[in-house]
Amino acid sequence: MSMKTETPDALLAAEVSRRGLMKTTAIGGLAMASSAFTLPFSRIVNAADTLAPATAAEHVTWSACTVNCGSRCPLRMHVVDGEIKYVETDNTGDDNYDGLHQVRACLRGRSMRRRVYNPDRLKYPMKRVGKRGEGKFERISWEEAFDTIADNMKRLIKDYGNESIYLNYGTGTLGGTLTRSWPPGKTLIARLMNCCGGYLNHYGDYSSAQIAAGLNYTYGGWADGNSPSDIENSKLVVLFGNNPGETRMSGGGVTYYLEQARQKSNARMIIVDPRYTDTGAGREDEWIPIRPGTDAALVSALAWVMITENLVDQPFLDKYCVGYDEKTLPKSAPANGHYKAYILGQGNDATAKTPEWASTITGIPADRIVKLAREIASAKPAYISQGWGPQRHANGEIVTRAISMLSILTGNVGIHGGNSGAREGSYEVPFERMPTFDNPVETSISMFMWTDAIVRGPEMTALRDGVRGKDKLDVPIKMIWNYAGNCLINQHSEINRTHEILQDDKKCEMIVVIDCHMTSSAKYADILLPDCTASEQMDFALDASCGNMSYVIFTDQVIKPRFECKTIYDMTTELAKRMGVEQKFTEGRTQEGWMRHLHELSRQAVPELPDFDTFRKQGIFKQRDPEGHHVAYKAFREDPQANPLTTPSGKIEIYSEELAKIAATWELPEGDVIDPLPIYTPGFENYNDPLAEKFPLQMTGFHYKARVHSTYGNVDVLKAACRQEMWINPLDAKKRGIANGDRVRIFNDRGEVHIEAKVTPRMMPGIVALGEGAWYDPDTKRIDQAGCINVLTTQRPSPLAKGNPSHTNLVQVEKV
Repeated sequence: MSMKTETPDALLAAEVSRRGLMKTTAIGGLAMASSAFTLPFSRIVNAADTLAPATAAEHVTWSACTVNCGSRCPLRMHVVDGEIKYVETDNTGDDNYDGLHQVRACLRGRSMRRRVYNPDRLKYPMKRVGKRGEGKFERISWEEAFDTIADNMKRLIKDYGNESIYLNYGTGTLGGTLTRSWPPGKTLIARLMNCCGGYLNHYGDYSSAQIAAGLNYTYGGWADGNSPSDIENSKLVVLFGNNPGETRMSGGGVTYYLEQARQKSNARMIIVDPRYTDTGAGREDEWIPIRPGTDAALVSALAWVMITENLVDQPFLDKYCVGYDEKTLPKSAPANGHYKAYILGQGNDATAKTPEWASTITGIPADRIVKLAREIASAKPAYISQGWGPQRHANGEIVTRAISMLSILTGNVGIHGGNSGAREGSYEVPFERMPTFDNPVETSISMFMWTDAIVRGPEMTALRDGVRGKDKLDVPIKMIWNYAGNCLINQHSEINRTHEILQDDKKCEMIVVIDCHMTSSAKYADILLPDCTASEQMDFALDASCGNMSYVIFTDQVIKPRFECKTIYDMTTELAKRMGVEQKFTEGRTQEGWMRHLHELSRQAVPELPDFDTFRKQGIFKQRDPEGHHVAYKAFREDPQANPLTTPSGKIEIYSEELAKIAATWELPEGDVIDPLPIYTPGFENYNDPLAEKFPLQMTGFHYKARVHSTYGNVDVLKAACRQEMWINPLDAKKRGIANGDRVRIFNDRGEVHIEAKVTPRMMPGIVALGEGAWYDPDTKRIDQAGCINVLTTQRPSPLAKGNPSHTNLVQVEKV
């Protein structure tokens, strides 16, 4: 990809090989050191016996990193005189990939000691004395804190009802059992509120709202995927916006399985992404850059090639699918309303989805689109997967349905080595979680629209705003619980708007934040409660994206709680006492008592699980998938009559009658599209939007390897190792007089951020990228100085899921 001249074709991304990327890098004068690409672990490192055994004065206790990265990793904490001295990871087993291999934590988890002893730790309960967001608090007793919260709960329930109390999104302790912070209905806060009459719930999540909503209408429910270990049976791997090398980078995560399985199969790997990610890092066979939000256009052109060259799996489409062509089109659909007609230009838009058509939209040369279509169609089985980046767009729901079409068209669903087109699945040990009772309040809103529910709650309806459980909200949000989460401000879009809403304490009258550190969100609390870290209490941690070996970690108490910190169980028990529901809440058990109870229930399903005290010493329990590899929809593929999907037809729905009804009845703003077919629609604020005259660069976010969202964002060594930077292509930087390392201003109508520039050919021209999760740090003009992307993102939700389109942004960049 030449970068010497600027031509109209410069935005058309030529195919990029590893050799080509390195050559381009040298041409751009940005000679890339080997450290520019980082592996999260080394496959040549032997089992961890690098440190001497614990001395007589030292003991080792098992704990875990329970944050929201998609892995969950064991940590072995070395303690001397009640202080953690250093951290190791799993050293059990022979580390044979085909056996019970070691689950090695990445550098984030291994920095846990710096989280526990971080200067930002909250030490005691506090109440706000300044304006929300100023971070002005005064110390109070636990009794005053509990009394204040309980009194406000009683008052607000009396005046507004339980629907006025909201549990905000938080995933800081996602991997816990008693300490679990999400989904809201599975938390101890939910158990407390359900004992007191319920709360306003939310559906969806900031990570995957659009893919959950979109593929629900294709496959029914949460879309399953083959485990990444099954790639050992694949001939080709195609990753759309899927970056496990930075998001799931531990020895228990997807990266480990991806690399180990590819060593066995020698599968070719192609990455489709606007940014050359560390999942590539020289290990991929090809990177195909693409304009953000245009994946559905690419898929449509790939489908055109497959259809016109007779490369589709017609028997599979006839037997397992609805709506591919007129033979399986529902009677309610219009003439030529099927997918094949849309692709060939026989539908309403009368436009054939040729490679040339898609090339001008995606920035991918037409000949490369043709080649990719033939590669995918001929490489059966092919593992086609999408991460959660493509769906985090204004058109995200429809994009997810489109990407899955590649697996459907080629018949790769339900077989070894194939995939559904969704994200990878995994095997899971059945383990009991904390019961939380049913919520008496049936109403829920999208997790992304809670600020609207503060401002205009009674105006929010089912047809316009996605309210579920009733036609409309009756009351606005008057109280927010924010437990182990930074979505109150830092991780929620359009921070300046959110700031204005939260500062008015006559709207939302009570905000309770429970956290370990003084995060950006904690500064908006009315009552701020100091939580214990995982190292200061007992719990079980369950894996997440674990391939074909599942595990459970016994996270024991390593040290005593620091300062005046309390566990979430003790806090909610004290509040239950004040609300008159203590016995119902605790059922007479302590935190350890609940752990023993849940452990015994789990042993009924998993007899191999060791007894409680043995497990406590052992630290981790591992179990491999008895089927070898998890294959999504395998039973459906083997017998669709006996094992139908949960869609209305029981089949894969390429045309969805339910979506057609929604499209006809919902009230959508101009530019929003819901369609029964997985078509291409640009969505709002796209690359061709008139707004691009003022803000000509697309900005996308990405998950930065130094953080898990905002968690670990205040660990000094990680910040130093991976500086927060805006990624920009040399062509775009040259136009603006920006050199590598220059401080730049990124701005649009929503806000402004100042941050260093990383000038690199690893970005497609016309696009800039900013890692999400940096801790919001505004100056007196509310210009962020830390690189927090959500100063620039929009609070306009996506059409169907009402989810966060945080990768749909237009900005301008200038040198400061």
